[in-house]
Amino acid sequence: MKQLQNKCVLLTGASRGVGAVIARTLAQRGVNLALVARSRDLLQNVAGALGRRDQNIRIVTADLTDDNDRRRVVDSVLEAFGRVDVLINNAGMETEGAYLDLSFADIRKTVELNLLAPMALTHLILPHMLENKSGHIVNISSIGGKSGAPYDATYCGTKAGLAEWTRGLRLEMEGTGVDFSTIFPGFVTEVGMFARFNMKTPRVIGSCTPKQVAAAVVKVILHRKREIVVNSQPLRPLFALSEISPGLGDWLMHRSGAVEFQRRKVARGK
Repeated sequence: MKQLQNKCVLLTGASRGVGAVIARTLAQRGVNLALVARSRDLLQNVAGALGRRDQNIRIVTADLTDDNDRRRVVDSVLEAFGRVDVLINNAGMETEGAYLDLSFADIRKTVELNLLAPMALTHLILPHMLENKSGHIVNISSIGGKSGAPYDATYCGTKAGLAEWTRGLRLEMEGTGVDFSTIFPGFVTEVGMFARFNMKTPRVIGSCTPKQVAAAVVKVILHRKREIVVNSQPLRPLFALSEISPGLGDWLMHRSGAVEFQRRKVARGK
C-alpha cells in the first residue's frame, strides 16, 4: 500500500499494551479503525483518545477464543466499513511457567487465542480481500517464535506456528494482491506482558518499545515487507546459528543468560 489514509483496519488486542499504541499510530495516519478486545470500558478509553471528526473509529467487544464471536466481529466490521483493507492480528496471551504446572485448559486457551483466532479471522476476511484484489494481513509474533524459550514453551510454540503459517500463506497467495507480514517483537518495555515484571533483559537479548513495534507495523504495510524483527540487539545471526546447529543454539541460550532470565521472570510472577 502506498498510503494508509482512509484505509479500513481491523486491529485485535486493541484495548491495552502494544495494541493501544498501534491504534494511536494508525489513527495519526488517518485510517478508519475497528478496535477489538474483550473489555468495552478499555476500548472506549482507547477510542476516546483517538476520535476525530474526519475518522471512523468503531469498537467491537469479543472473546476471540469463541468462534461465534469471531464471526460476529467480521460481520459487524464489514457492515460498518464495507471492507477490511488491513487485518492486524495482535491479540495474544502469554502462559508462563513450568509446562507441567500449567493446566491444559490454559494451554488450550493460549493456542486458541494466539494461533487459531488469527487463522479464523483470516479465513473469514481473506475471501473479501481476494475479491477486491487488495489487502494486507499483519501478524504479531515474537522473538519467541524464532527461538523457543524455557518456561514459555506454549507461547513460543503458538508464535512459531503463527509465523510459519504466515509464510506459507504469503507464498500461496503471491500475485493475488493480498500481502502477508510478520512482526517479531523482542521483550516489550513500558507496557504489556513483560513490562509488569520490571526486569532488565540480558544485554545480548535486548528489548524494544511499543512505539517501535507500531512503527514496524506501519512499515510492513506501506513497504510490503515480509518480516521485521523489532529489537535493540541484532538477533537474526543468533537465530541462524540455532538453525544450523540446535546444540549450539541451546548453548547460546544458556550462555546469554536467557535461560536463567526466564527462570527469574517466572519466579517473580508467582
